[in-house]
Amino acid sequence: MTNVADRRRDAPSGGTAAQWAKEHGLLLANIGLFVVFFGGMVLSGAASYSEDQMAHGEAAVSVLEYLRTGAFVEATFENWESEFLQMAMYVLLTVFLFQKGSSESKPMGRVAPQDEDPRDATIKAATPWPVRRGGWVLKLYEHSLSIMFFTLFLMSFVLHLVGGSQDYNSEQESHGQPTVSVLGYLATSRFWFESFQNWQSEFLAVAVLVGASVYLREKGSPESKPVAEPHYETGA
Repeated sequence: MTNVADRRRDAPSGGTAAQWAKEHGLLLANIGLFVVFFGGMVLSGAASYSEDQMAHGEAAVSVLEYLRTGAFVEATFENWESEFLQMAMYVLLTVFLFQKGSSESKPMGRVAPQDEDPRDATIKAATPWPVRRGGWVLKLYEHSLSIMFFTLFLMSFVLHLVGGSQDYNSEQESHGQPTVSVLGYLATSRFWFESFQNWQSEFLAVAVLVGASVYLREKGSPESKPVAEPHYETGA
């Protein structure tokens, strides 16, 4: 149960840029790492693509030209697609399913705060607007996290399909083979191999995290139970 002191610590605060950075450090660090690794992917991808082009007697491409290729679009959204699917399914599965002893599960045998009906909540100034509004707005807001992830998954799935078909057709043309439509590419084993090779790894990683958090600890991380907590205790 969150006490008054906890609520005060979590309340919005003003202050300096340094204070703001501290309050948003986890998000900022992940965005920074994304930018670094995405840049590395673009540069190395352009170099690899150019090497392949020259091996087939074609001209190398610049980084900007590479960004317009099906190879870049396919490589990018093939990975994003699997990440968003993983997170969407994880958010949804943790609503209904439990893992005894895991910090990644809701507690068993008692009502979790996440299951409380927002319609029974005391309305305050800081209460999210959809909760105060109620009706269909609240109904959507109750599931907005999974809706966002599934929407991003579907968008990435479509862009993977479009970029993959362009890359596939470029290879087909270079070998004098027939091309396919975007929907035709959906029926190829290559498209599903690209998808499944990423999807399986995402759910393996989640399974390892859920299972390992029963017995292993990381002091200071909210993804871990307290170090001295018994293995059978469920939830953070």
